[in-house]
Amino acid sequence: MLIDIIAVLCGIIGLIGCILPVIPGPPISWVGLLLLYLKSGAEVSTTLLIVMLVITIVVTVLDYVVPSYFTRATGGSKAAGRGSLAGLLVGLFFFPPWGMIIGAFLGALLGEMLINGKQVEKSLKPAFGALLGFMFGTGLKLVACAVMMFYIIRNL
Repeated sequence: MLIDIIAVLCGIIGLIGCILPVIPGPPISWVGLLLLYLKSGAEVSTTLLIVMLVITIVVTVLDYVVPSYFTRATGGSKAAGRGSLAGLLVGLFFFPPWGMIIGAFLGALLGEMLINGKQVEKSLKPAFGALLGFMFGTGLKLVACAVMMFYIIRNL
């Protein structure tokens, strides 16, 4: 019973961690799945556990790579990528979760404008790229954690 409660809490914290970057969402959700696997009588297979571990690792790595990729794909520089990350962190403290989204956009915009001296019009495209990258990475984490939460709840 205690393992079930801890597994559900891991699933919930994992989902919250998809939105708050200070909490590693998918790894925490996977720990919940692992706890159920270790519990006798649970219907979590070794295959499911390994597949979800691989997905967790891939999604966690992509979460760091995708925003930078989207920023670069839309013509942004390293300054835009770093500005996006800085804006996301500042937004986290002031008005999460909307501050993170707005912060990622404004950080990339300001990074392009201030560091690279680009005009607003030329800086908007990379800023939208950073925003889309952040949203895409968050979406990937949410899907992975939702699937793990499904299996956690299914095994109660």
